[in-house]
Amino acid sequence: MPYTIQFLTKWSDFDANRHMRHTAYNDYAAEARLRYFKEKGFDLENFQKLNLGPVLFSENTIFRKEIKIGADIKVKSFLAAISKNGERCKIYHQIFDENDNLSAEITVFLAWIDLTKRKLITPPTEVYTLLTDLTKTPNFEIIKLKK
Repeated sequence: MPYTIQFLTKWSDFDANRHMRHTAYNDYAAEARLRYFKEKGFDLENFQKLNLGPVLFSENTIFRKEIKIGADIKVKSFLAAISKNGERCKIYHQIFDENDNLSAEITVFLAWIDLTKRKLITPPTEVYTLLTDLTKTPNFEIIKLKK
């Protein structure tokens, strides 16, 4: 089962066209990623202690069906790709409206950074394990890093 979380939307998530503004979809995907780690016992305090943070290389959003004002949503998260050491990964999110219609697909390509050195690093085993515990997409792949 993919990691799934429900959100109650807010007034500020919507635009003048009375549907969810485009950046709100990405905000909920980011929140789902953070909540996943927190629910697994690895919260922001853990990231701070390790001086570790995620850095996004890309974020691709495909809009499928509008979410109308006042509707609540569900976000499902999957692991789409990961490098052998976990340094880089792709997380795929599906966002559904309250009638279970697929409304958006978001794929983020990210890596881990040492927040002091500002350099990419291999995440600790605990982070790697949490990533690989996510349900994998059908087209899951291993990312080959260039030397």
